[in-house]
Amino acid sequence: MNPLLDHFNSQTYKIEVSDIRKFDERVSPIKNILKLTLGEPDFNTPNHIKLAAIEAINNNESHYTGMSGDSQLREAASAFMQKKYTVSYDPKNEVLVTVGATEAISASLLAILNPGDKILVPSPIFPGYEPLITLSQATPIFIDTSVNGFVLTPEMIEDELKKHGTSVKAIILNYPNNPTGVTYTRAEIKALAETIKKYPLFVISDEIYSELTYDVEHVSIAEYLRDQTILINGLSKSHAMTGWRIGFIFAPKELTAQIIKVHQYLVTCATSISQKAALAALTVGIDDALPMKIEYHKRRDYLFEELTQLGFEVARPNGAFYLFAKIPQEFIQNSMDFCIELAEKNKLALIPGSAFGSAGEGYIRISYAASMEKLVEAVKRLRNYTQENKPNL
Repeated sequence: MNPLLDHFNSQTYKIEVSDIRKFDERVSPIKNILKLTLGEPDFNTPNHIKLAAIEAINNNESHYTGMSGDSQLREAASAFMQKKYTVSYDPKNEVLVTVGATEAISASLLAILNPGDKILVPSPIFPGYEPLITLSQATPIFIDTSVNGFVLTPEMIEDELKKHGTSVKAIILNYPNNPTGVTYTRAEIKALAETIKKYPLFVISDEIYSELTYDVEHVSIAEYLRDQTILINGLSKSHAMTGWRIGFIFAPKELTAQIIKVHQYLVTCATSISQKAALAALTVGIDDALPMKIEYHKRRDYLFEELTQLGFEVARPNGAFYLFAKIPQEFIQNSMDFCIELAEKNKLALIPGSAFGSAGEGYIRISYAASMEKLVEAVKRLRNYTQENKPNL
């Protein structure tokens, strides 16, 4: 055994690779497996964005940008947020260009958390937050939202603050939510803001799926709680640019001035060529998400109806491109075992709800970032599994 293993930061031994990735790798070798596992849009990046990147390469725009990012891109990002969500940020000192929303989350959490701090985390939630909290030697306080259709309420926040008091430093919001596809109405966001503003809490609001909502408009909590909010967004989902790695932090200048220190030492700056592509995305392609959104909407409606008929109880899926479905009572209730058996017997890979925290146990997450043809086949395989493995009661 390498003796250096004893010399790592002890916090690294408290975190693991995401269960989403581990499960995906486990089932990928299965022959003819149909995977609805990862949150990867099945659309290609729009051509005008790719052409902008090619032009940037040909123009040798391959040098460092400023730490905050390309100035034109920050202006475009500010204008985009103002037009789409009526939130205003000064592009000079309140906008940071990051290496995807993931780095934005990392820089924000590392900037605000001290050892011993606590942070409220509604659950189930994307598993990328907890390891970063652990690395900061802070403690996540999970709030089980499954009792309320996966919608966080002001009462839930108040209850946790009564228990934990001033040690609570912040709260994470992720909406539209991964894994549930649930988002908030304007009234719900306003009610949360009214409660949170009574306390000295940071709000880290991950709104990466803001352009993908159905039946409801996206309302940023920064509209009501600007001074406390670190707003995170990016282009991975809205413009099918996952591999380009462009995200954004929008925050009051006093907060941005501290977060930029962490950002700079993590990455220096985002990739210059990707930033030029992102400029095209936010200007010429300001509505690039619309055709994708229309198609996702159709897929959501199809899956919701089909899964309901199969006996799955589905959370209110009004955003992102996921369905979070409760496994029917008569089947295996351990979500990992259910998904492994489904993959091995019927060659369909879905993500077990336990990957998103204890509040997700008993559920499965289905990504409908896949063609309708694949979704029809997936429903067929799921139907066959439920028919073939339904116990005799």
